[in-house]
Amino acid sequence: MSDENETSVFDVLKRISDNEWEVPVGFKPGMNVPGRIFVSESLLNMLEMETLGQVANVATLPGIQKYSMAMPDAHLGYGFSIGGVAAFDKETGIISPGGVGFDINCGVRLIRSNLSEQDVRPKLSELLDDLFKAIPTGVGSKSRLRVTDAELEDIFVHGVQWAVENGYGVEADIAHCESKGQMPGADPSKVSAKARKRGRPQIGTLGSGNHFLEVQYIDKIYDEEAAAAMGLKEGQVTFMVHCGSRGAGHQICTDHLQILTSASKKYNISLPDRQLACAPAQSQEAQDYFKAMVCAANYAWVNRHVIMHWAREIFESHFANDFCDLGLDLVYDVAHNIAKLEEHKIDGKNTEVYVHRKGATRAFPPGHPDLPEDYLDLGQPVLIPGSMGTPSYVLCSTKDSMEISFGSACHGAGRVMSRKHAKKELRGEDIRDELSSRGIQVRATQPSLIAEEAPAVYKSSSEVVDVVHDLGIARKVARLLPMGVIKG
Repeated sequence: MSDENETSVFDVLKRISDNEWEVPVGFKPGMNVPGRIFVSESLLNMLEMETLGQVANVATLPGIQKYSMAMPDAHLGYGFSIGGVAAFDKETGIISPGGVGFDINCGVRLIRSNLSEQDVRPKLSELLDDLFKAIPTGVGSKSRLRVTDAELEDIFVHGVQWAVENGYGVEADIAHCESKGQMPGADPSKVSAKARKRGRPQIGTLGSGNHFLEVQYIDKIYDEEAAAAMGLKEGQVTFMVHCGSRGAGHQICTDHLQILTSASKKYNISLPDRQLACAPAQSQEAQDYFKAMVCAANYAWVNRHVIMHWAREIFESHFANDFCDLGLDLVYDVAHNIAKLEEHKIDGKNTEVYVHRKGATRAFPPGHPDLPEDYLDLGQPVLIPGSMGTPSYVLCSTKDSMEISFGSACHGAGRVMSRKHAKKELRGEDIRDELSSRGIQVRATQPSLIAEEAPAVYKSSSEVVDVVHDLGIARKVARLLPMGVIKG
C-alpha cells in the first residue's frame, strides 16, 4: 500500500465528505495521526502521489496534533507539501523549517481605493509602466532604499512599526497586518552575516517566481455585509502585493536547516525524509531557528509595506489631481509561510501548539483576540490570489475554522506544471498577447517569467476557493479580476 509508484490517490484515501479525504495511519510506517486532505474530487485528480507521501511523512513527526493537513491548492514542496498545515505540541512536538519554507512570510496584502474600473482603464498602461519602474523586480533585484546594520536589526525586531515610523505607510495600516506586522520573539543575533548582507539591499523589492503586484477590480460581491465592513464594492479598483522575505529569509532557512539536520540525529528523531529536519520545540536549536524565522517574518512585512507605500505614491501621481480622496487603505495582510505559537482547543483542552503553515494562510474566526477591532465581529479577511489572468478572492473566516483546520485556509491556486516544464511548453510572448486580448496588461523583466506563471500552470482559483467556502473554513465575500500585473 505504501508503494507510491503503483498506487493511485483514490486507492489510498478514505472519503470523509465531498471535500474531505483521510490518509489512513497505515499508509506509511510511523504515522502518529491520519492525514487530512481538503480537496474536491476533480482537484484530487491533479494531486501527485508524492504530495500524499509528504502529508504522510509529516504525520510521523513527534508531537503532531489531530492531523497532518493539506489545503486544496496542495502540491509537492520541500519537506512539507505546499499547502501543508500541521500543529505540534509546545512541549512534546518539534519545529521544522520544512514546514515554513525558504521564502519565510511570503504573503499577500490587499489595498482598496475609491477609484472605479472606468477611472483607471484609460491610464492603465502608464500606471503599470510607472509601477514597474518604481518597484524593483526580478532575481537579485535591489532596492533604492538602503538601510544601515542598525536599521536592519530594528526591522528584524519591530517590523511594520519601523516602516511607519520612517514614513512608509500610516499608523492605521498596522492593525490590518496579521500580528500587526510584528511577531514577538525576534533575536537578530540568530541571523547570520550572510543573511544580513543578502537582506540589506532588498527591502521594497518584489523578487521573482510567483510574486506580483496586481491592479484589479471587483466584479462580484457575494456577501454585501462583509464587503461593506471591509470597504469593498462592485466596480472598485484594488491592488494586491504578493512577496516575502527575499534573500534574508532564504538564507535564514538555509543556515538553520544545516543546524537542524544535525539536531535531528542528536535528538534521535527518525525522519522519513531528510527535508523534514527538525528539533524538539523547546531545544536550543529549534528556538534559535524560530527566533531567526521571526526576524525574517518581520522583514517580509516591512518589504510589503514599502512596496505598498511606493505603489500608493504612483497611484497618487496619476489620480490625485482628479480625485480629492483616493482611499488606498490597507484591507488586510496575511502571511503564507510561517510557524506560530498559538492556542487551540484539542480534545476539549486549550493547548499551546506550534502551527506550521507552508503555502497556507491563517483564517481566524469572529471574536478571536488576534483580529483588529473593526473585524472582530466579522472574522479575519482571507485573501486568496489567483494565477496571472484568473480571479482572486476575498473571503471571511467562520466560527468553525479552528475546529476544521487549526484556523487555516489555502493561499492560492496551486501549481500543476513545473516552471521548467512551463518554459519548455509555453512562450511568454504568446501568453502576454492572449492576456492583452482579454484586457489584462502584463509587465515582466523577461518573457520566460510570464511563461512560468501562465494561468495554465495553475489549478482553477475558483474551484480551490469553492472548497474552502463549502467546507465552512471561510465564506466568499468578493471576486477580483485582474487589469494589470507586474511580475518579477
